[in-house]
Amino acid sequence: QVQLVESGGGLVQAWGSLRLSCAASGSISSINVMGWYRQAPGKQREFAAAIARGGATNYADSVKGRFTISRDNAKNTVYLQMNSLKPEDTAVYYCYVLTSRYYWGQGTQVTVSS
Repeated sequence: QVQLVESGGGLVQAWGSLRLSCAASGSISSINVMGWYRQAPGKQREFAAAIARGGATNYADSVKGRFTISRDNAKNTVYLQMNSLKPEDTAVYYCYVLTSRYYWGQGTQVTVSS
């Protein structure tokens, strides 16, 4: 009942920046948490960042200090500002929202060249 549309992925050089966006629509009652996972080729999907409705954030150690997650509750949109990108950040990034259950976006490719 909830659809997530991601955008903002692409190819960027190391030390560059990208901003990912994810907009939720559909039958949304309340979104408790919005966030991002990522999956590199040949690896398991891993947690990247999350933000609660009140603004509390959580980051994986691998992205802490470089990525910033934010949300616009009125627009039901979550953003991931990615700075100082490294080749190891290359992955498909998946947005999720948590209401009474988890919903997932389609994924957007981020490729960081050295």
